[in-house]
Amino acid sequence: MKNKSISSWVGYAGMLLGVILIGYLFSQFDLFGVWMRIRSIGYASFFILLPFLGLHLIESFAWLQLFPGSTGKIPFFQLFKIQVIAETVSMTLPAGMPVGESLRPFLCRRTLDIPVPAGVASVAVRKLMLGANQGLYTLIGAIAGFSFLQSASQSMLGVEGLGYIMSGSGLAVFVIFLLFILLLLNGEAAQKVHALLMLIPFRKVKEWLLEKESGFHETDEELKAFKSIRFGKLVNIMLYYLTAWFMLAIESYIILKLLGVEITFFQVLAIDTTLSMLRAIFFFIPSGLGVQEIGYLAFFNVLGIGDAVVVGEAFVLLRRFKEILWYSAGYLVMFLSGVHLKDAHSGGSET
Repeated sequence: MKNKSISSWVGYAGMLLGVILIGYLFSQFDLFGVWMRIRSIGYASFFILLPFLGLHLIESFAWLQLFPGSTGKIPFFQLFKIQVIAETVSMTLPAGMPVGESLRPFLCRRTLDIPVPAGVASVAVRKLMLGANQGLYTLIGAIAGFSFLQSASQSMLGVEGLGYIMSGSGLAVFVIFLLFILLLLNGEAAQKVHALLMLIPFRKVKEWLLEKESGFHETDEELKAFKSIRFGKLVNIMLYYLTAWFMLAIESYIILKLLGVEITFFQVLAIDTTLSMLRAIFFFIPSGLGVQEIGYLAFFNVLGIGDAVVVGEAFVLLRRFKEILWYSAGYLVMFLSGVHLKDAHSGGSET
């Protein structure tokens, strides 16, 4: 309960910080100029919604490949619905990532009749693959936009070497998560976690862990199934997740081109990978509220974009409005499906 309370306070503090940052930015906005710039896009603004849809479709397809054959045929659109619900919760609640992730195996059991250990195993491997691919995505973006990052480094950081920093960060994250994947698949990861948790000096916690010990063993058995997946298939799954990451840069590029900004895709990719890493650092702020906006505006100023302030403000509003639409749809799907936030906690207790 104490850890849960700390997590909640951190989450609410993150949300408060995000609201303060975004409030400050909005107070500086030239709303009339921004509205006129957005209005000029017209019906073409529909295309802004597509990369986010593509991201979730690709992620759902990649996740589908991670379930062992013993689970039987899994309906794609049912899994897609779980993906949308879990991601909506993860990205909108204060410190919502643990809640959203614990919803996945619970909803897999409830709606698809997939055993909890199989669901937990697939979610664990999925999460590590996403982490490894974020590192690879960052590395690719840093290499593609290396000269741009180097030239922007002095203005952004006050020192040289942003290109090297991002390249090194991407490589380090990729290698670390790849090692985690290998350790997870050694067949005893869950049991080792159970043994570590048993060191907690609280009687009720130990009693609960002893009751659930068989579940940890079952999860290890499910993880062993991933060893039988062909290397080529694992590479394909990694490529699917990498493609999903690229949807973020594609979305930014579409918005900027619709706003009439002269910018290359490699520059957008370098900016997006840098800010995605920054967003990961400020994970406790829902959707990186305020952090990403400040980052984009800083990069636009470095690029010397004409009317950079209005363009940056229009870009920020379009991205956030897109998120409002998608996450509103996510909550609608969630409540129409009879899913409640308390289900995440009850689901986690059954694992």
